[in-house]
Amino acid sequence: MAEINLRNVVKRYPDGALAVDNLNLDIADGEFIILVGPSGCGKSTTLNMVAGLEDITEGELIIDGKVVNDKAPKDRDIAMVFQSYALYPHMTVGDNMGFPLMLAGVDKATIKKKVGDAAEMLELTQHLDRKPANLSGGQRQRVAMGRAIVRSPKAFLMDEPLSNLDAKLRVQMRTQVSRIQKTLGTTTLYVTHDQTEAMTLGDRVVVMRGGIVQQVGSPTELYDSPRNLFVAGFIGSPSMNFLPAEIKGDHLVSALGEAAMPDHVRQAVHGQASGSGVILGLRPEHFEDARLVGDKPGATFTAQIDIVESMGSDIYAYFSVQGSKGAQSAELDEIARDAGQDMSAMGEEITARLDAGARVQSGSPATLWYDTSKLHVFDAETGQNLTLGAGAQLAV
Repeated sequence: MAEINLRNVVKRYPDGALAVDNLNLDIADGEFIILVGPSGCGKSTTLNMVAGLEDITEGELIIDGKVVNDKAPKDRDIAMVFQSYALYPHMTVGDNMGFPLMLAGVDKATIKKKVGDAAEMLELTQHLDRKPANLSGGQRQRVAMGRAIVRSPKAFLMDEPLSNLDAKLRVQMRTQVSRIQKTLGTTTLYVTHDQTEAMTLGDRVVVMRGGIVQQVGSPTELYDSPRNLFVAGFIGSPSMNFLPAEIKGDHLVSALGEAAMPDHVRQAVHGQASGSGVILGLRPEHFEDARLVGDKPGATFTAQIDIVESMGSDIYAYFSVQGSKGAQSAELDEIARDAGQDMSAMGEEITARLDAGARVQSGSPATLWYDTSKLHVFDAETGQNLTLGAGAQLAV
């Protein structure tokens, strides 16, 4: 196991394209770190630089206290698990798992023990004599993980290892990856474009966009306190709802009506001129059927419900707000390009996650409530989350 430190790391290609810009990250010994972001954000490039598959243009990569910029991949004592299983079809599962040790000249008895231990952990013992062609996708991915585990490396590097699996199998494999990492305690750097994987697997998550780190924190920190519009829109499923709004005294005025700002929000946006245009952010679960809320503080409004989806445990209600053209800002335009989503539409079409007992119907009006203590206020020009206060914008 080892600590991994990236100091002012830059990756610039010969044509001048900047893939990673001034990345600073400290990964503690045994920590599980997730790199997440849309395609082209620099997450896989960062992983490949740690692995030695990409040269570092500027900065330092330190593994276990030693600068390894010029070390070959085989000398960094790391093990990679790729999106592709990359198994040898003519070899048995046991031979595939033990192949790295055989190349290293390890004796057969040690190889047999290490393969056996890894197979037991991965529930592959009964498959050791089978060929990869006779395994399911999940089993093949576990074999690929076993091949990395037997090496007992200082760190695991995983590049979207679950993306080739179907949805149900991905959920099962997520729990297995998490259990294995906690059992081994090996430092792990994991790349994914799936924010659900990021939220459920990592000790900390690094959100990247355009080669720049947007925010680093625990899944809870990113979800509850997103630093900017990009993090707020990328983290969470369904995504946060965005609406253009104006500050009027101690109130926020939007297409949902006028709502009094709680003390912490009012203090955070202090200094913004009355009438200033901002962007209001509300997560789907912070809405509720007004009839189920009682006298809990918040704001209510009436909306024509377009679609209702019952999930058993809760209800998703989709509706359009009147008089809103959606939140408009340079930041949201960038999010739309980077994430491949029509983020402006998210400002018009609202998703509300309601209690299973909510009495809302498609095609009918409903009075909904939202929790004003949970709202986020973003600067329309910079995209920064004003709700966090000035000090929160400075720390990564």
